[in-house]
Amino acid sequence: MAMQTMSSVEMKVREDLAAFYRLVAHFRMTDLIDTHISARIPDVADQFLINRYGVLFDEMRPQDLVKIDLQGRLIEGQDPANSRINLAGFTIHSAIHEARHDLACVIHTHTPDGIAVSCQAEGLLPISQHALKFYNRIGYHDYEGVALDLDERARVARSLGSHDVLILRNHGLVAAGDSIAKAFHNIMFLERACQAQIKALSGGRPLSMPSPEVCRRAGDQGADRPEVAEIVQLGWDAALRLLRPLPSP
Repeated sequence: MAMQTMSSVEMKVREDLAAFYRLVAHFRMTDLIDTHISARIPDVADQFLINRYGVLFDEMRPQDLVKIDLQGRLIEGQDPANSRINLAGFTIHSAIHEARHDLACVIHTHTPDGIAVSCQAEGLLPISQHALKFYNRIGYHDYEGVALDLDERARVARSLGSHDVLILRNHGLVAAGDSIAKAFHNIMFLERACQAQIKALSGGRPLSMPSPEVCRRAGDQGADRPEVAEIVQLGWDAALRLLRPLPSP
């Protein structure tokens, strides 16, 4: 589909999603060409954008995003020879987009600290302010191998439930949001929480664990409220200023 024939809504989603990919590269959360971020097309039912497989995140452009439906079919007007996607990425992202229409954007990462926490039996510990943002609001999904079996989609959706973040055990992290800005916010906090946990556990000293009452209070403070939404948008706008304009193709 030619870029000039797209709706202004889709073009804005493409621009923001491509920027999200480049920000993930900026913050060193990539895994070469693997891992993925997707975003819904808000004015069309059950269609979303995901990266063309093989494009490095720091070179992602709006035209490098592939539009597919929940069955993995290319939307008319795209070149099949230039629209390959990661099949495991399709499984994970289509599972969430199909089950959670309230989520506009989904990101999956394989960072070393995220993988490390996913391998720990306790999961994400409530030991940092970043981790407490997700207190009692995080799902876990047991590893089943590379996510190529479409039957796993229903189990991924059940594991996520009503949460916005999910730890794929022995695999990595998933974060989502009702906007691209919110998904960026959630993966940044989740990744930093994992980094803090790995460093704290490597220190060889007893950990300070907040009381359940404090954990619940801190978790409630991070819940969705108008003032939190404003901070999420401020953070996204600030992050975009880190990106220099990409040269024209």
